[in-house]
Amino acid sequence: MLHLRMIIPPDRTTSAVELIESTVGATHLVVLPGAARDPVGDLVTCDAARESADELLHRLREMKIDQDGSIAVENIDLSMSTRADAAEEEAPGEGADAVIWEQLAESSHEESTLSFTYFSFMLLATMIAACGVVLDNAILIVGAMAVGPEFGPLAGVCTAIVQRAPRLAARSLTALLIGFASAILVTTVFSLLMTWMGLFSRDMLDGARPQTSFIWQPDPFSFVVALLAGAAGTLSLTSSKSGALVGVAISVTTVPAAANAAVALSYGEFAQMGGSIGQLLLNLLGIMLAGTATLYLQKKLWHSHRGRLKRRLRRG
Repeated sequence: MLHLRMIIPPDRTTSAVELIESTVGATHLVVLPGAARDPVGDLVTCDAARESADELLHRLREMKIDQDGSIAVENIDLSMSTRADAAEEEAPGEGADAVIWEQLAESSHEESTLSFTYFSFMLLATMIAACGVVLDNAILIVGAMAVGPEFGPLAGVCTAIVQRAPRLAARSLTALLIGFASAILVTTVFSLLMTWMGLFSRDMLDGARPQTSFIWQPDPFSFVVALLAGAAGTLSLTSSKSGALVGVAISVTTVPAAANAAVALSYGEFAQMGGSIGQLLLNLLGIMLAGTATLYLQKKLWHSHRGRLKRRLRRG
């Protein structure tokens, strides 16, 4: 279930309330006339099943409530209500399959913003991965994959393509480009520092690395795994099953490939650097292709579902 809190201009409250009352899967409607002060309006709250929330939000935005008032949406972790249970059963489809496109767009926008936190995670993940590739330590590679924040901008690109949002696409691609370029540059300096301290060496990079040599040797399986990870990551994002993102994070080798490229660059090993960059680009391309295709499929399926839902908007 989702909880909606709205500030509605008084002249549109009646229409909005009628819409909510007629929406299959909406319940717990509360109206507080004149309660809002900034902006001035009526405070209206309700709960809605995920299956019907997207259509309800779409209709509310058509009334321009988001422009002249406000619409806030929150996930309900626990709802002990017989009426809520009945509302979820009334709504067609399964909540896990429902896509809240407005929520997805907002999440993609936030995750694809160049922020201090984004840069910090990117740099730290790449330096951890650098230690992993030099030491041939798979545990450090897995840790770096989990820390890396690059899936946010990748999801932003996929969402922007499907929703035809050029600004989001530009922002996401900028975050990817600047993020990885900065990470490689900083990690190259980090590698030189570790070499000066005697902790890294060219022999360690050139030696046998059975656990991590795949990072700079892309093959067809690299692209296949990237496609699978892109689809899984997109599904986990749209269904709010964020726990699956950890599994996705350790399925691809974007950050480790950038780290290996940086360490190879610090020693002038341009062959390894080229292979690492190839692995990085292959994974990024595979994730974006699969993510975009997954979103297109979900949009088509949900468009069909929305048509059925519109026919059931009037109870009884």
